Amino acid sequence: MKKLLIYCSGLLIALTGCNKKLKEEPNAILVPAFFQTSQGLQAGLDAAYAGTRNFWGAQELFTATVIGTDEFMRGVDGNSDINLYSYTSTHGTVTTLWRAAYLFINTCNGVIDNVDKVDLPPATKSSLVAQAKFLRANYYFILVQCWGDVTLNKNFQSEAVTSAKREPIADVYDLIVQDLKDAIAGLPAGPKSNGVLPGKATAVAAKHVLAKVYLTRAGSAAKKATDYQDAYNTAVDIINNRATLGLNLVPDFAKVFAEGNEENEEVIWTVQHTPNLAYNGPNNSGISNYSADNVLNHMWVGQYEKRPGMIRSTAYGRPYIRCIPTRWLTDTVFKERVNDTRYSKTFQTVWYANNPDPKGYPVWPNPLPAGAPAGAVPGQTKFRLGDTAIYMPGVDASDAKIAASPYLLVPPRKYDNTLSATLTKYFDTKRADLNAPSIRPVIVYRLAETYLIAAEAAFMNGNLPDAVKYINAVRERAAYPAGNATAMDITAADLSLDFILDERSRELCGENMRWWDLVRTGKLLPRVRMHNREAAANIEAKHVFRPIPQAQIDATTTGEPYNNSLYFPLWN
Repeated sequence: MKKLLIYCSGLLIALTGCNKKLKEEPNAILVPAFFQTSQGLQAGLDAAYAGTRNFWGAQELFTATVIGTDEFMRGVDGNSDINLYSYTSTHGTVTTLWRAAYLFINTCNGVIDNVDKVDLPPATKSSLVAQAKFLRANYYFILVQCWGDVTLNKNFQSEAVTSAKREPIADVYDLIVQDLKDAIAGLPAGPKSNGVLPGKATAVAAKHVLAKVYLTRAGSAAKKATDYQDAYNTAVDIINNRATLGLNLVPDFAKVFAEGNEENEEVIWTVQHTPNLAYNGPNNSGISNYSADNVLNHMWVGQYEKRPGMIRSTAYGRPYIRCIPTRWLTDTVFKERVNDTRYSKTFQTVWYANNPDPKGYPVWPNPLPAGAPAGAVPGQTKFRLGDTAIYMPGVDASDAKIAASPYLLVPPRKYDNTLSATLTKYFDTKRADLNAPSIRPVIVYRLAETYLIAAEAAFMNGNLPDAVKYINAVRERAAYPAGNATAMDITAADLSLDFILDERSRELCGENMRWWDLVRTGKLLPRVRMHNREAAANIEAKHVFRPIPQAQIDATTTGEPYNNSLYFPLWN
């Protein structure tokens, strides 16, 4: 394993680098001058790719973007501070995201700044820089969405610094846009292009991010008059050329997140993880290995093993339950389940008895409850190994029906923070150890979101016919195989920004972006107050940004003060 020493925000950091296949053997500690060799450039780029694991799959980005929204709130093991909006600038999630973003931005800068000092073919140099700019743009996009004005480090820092300055949000967006345009020009067309390994940057991935950047900037203080049109044009360019790129909506929504199918035709870009956990992240950077593991397989799993007939199993996952869906998400967003198949293909609602020990199985009381099924006998077990043990029908059931059920019947009013409908998009049933993090690639960008970006941009630009068209394309796919696709169609009369956000929930819930969606559309406060009962009382206007980490403030000892009150008084 190679380590690259870099400096960032006054801190010396050791950065682990690895490529997609992760076959390199332990080597040596690399100094910044190693960037001026071909091996060093490649090691630096590998490290910049490895840095994406500190976000997509890691607990911190999940915590910052999934819980505390209208979609999910904390489970019994969840982070209450973020969901309750009671955190401060010392919170570990805030610190880790900030530190990791700047660490890997500096790694990207090392590649970009040193490539012309190395004797390499022009095409190789162009590819290295394009990939580094794609990654840098993603890291800065995380920063600008969370913090607005942030420090712009455009060049490699090989020495520790003790001063920092926050640049206007407009300048940050300008750098992101230019990086993505440069990346598009220098990258292979798409993930199906010859020689493109899973997880590598491509032009279509950069275009997708660019469309999203335009859309997000349009909802910020840095908005430009052309942003919605630019977002629309960029997204539609992907949609119109999807066939030549080998992209399309997967006919069956269930197949999009099927284990082993992460490189399907809908997927634009993934972050790769590895069974060799030593390669998943830095050891000495102030960012733990665990922060780079893919732990999304654990986040939604409830305490099923505490119910009769159940024990922990790899098939059902580790009951970590960091979050549970809000009742709004399960009962309102996914209310239509006749033609829209996404509820059943997004959530687990049935658990089958897997405890081979019959002791502890529930038995029928004497007398039997009214409505007990035929064949029920007082004193005999209600169900056996392999039978349904827990069922969440998704609709209400009377107390009498619950009492008469042979299995644990859990209607929505009985959901709690220990067990609720369980999101299955990240399940990993192939691990030998159910406690282990997942090695599945994390799908970051996919074509269904491209359609929804085009639709939102069209709507915000007053182009209702195209907004309807692109939303209907996603909705019609959701009817496969048993639903009526045309019954899923909407008209312009159905459209609103709230409807578009609802549609994003049906399609994209749990995919590490909801907090940003709500901030972008100006809906964070009203929607959290309406739909997240725990967070409603605490959320304030200041929460549309995260506070600058106290560690950064403390490390800035020279030059202009670097604090929250100077830029965002509400966080003082």
